[in-house]
Amino acid sequence: MALDQSALLKLLEALKAADVDDRVRAATETLYQALIEAELTAAIGAAPHERTEARTAQRNGSRPRTLTTTAGDLELRIPKLRAGSFFPSLLERRRRIDQALFAVVMEAYLHGVSTRKVDDLVKALGADTGISKSEVSRICADLDEEVAAFRDRSLAE
Repeated sequence: MALDQSALLKLLEALKAADVDDRVRAATETLYQALIEAELTAAIGAAPHERTEARTAQRNGSRPRTLTTTAGDLELRIPKLRAGSFFPSLLERRRRIDQALFAVVMEAYLHGVSTRKVDDLVKALGADTGISKSEVSRICADLDEEVAAFRDRSLAE
């Protein structure tokens, strides 16, 4: 049985009320990191410290990346390659918050909430660092583009 987003948010709130938010954040961080490592292993054809004929590149350390989620801020390590580049498909480039918080920011913007109150709202949802005014503006600019495309669509069909 799949849970919808509101059921997941209720479950997250229940877990936070039970004072297990650090365990939820740690589990979420571990899951994200494992998925990133699995994707890199598939992309280069070899696990860490494994030598195979199918290997197409070599790992070369990692760089830190913070992802803000409703479970809290996740400190992820994005692997680097000696030749070429890698960015996990699980994450989106230049986006530091997950889709649930992204939707909350857009909804707040549509209702005319100030950037300071949006920051407070994001912190209340579990993000340790909140969200900057420039990030809110960037998200809202993306939303403005989507609204403009919808408004300017052809009604001929």
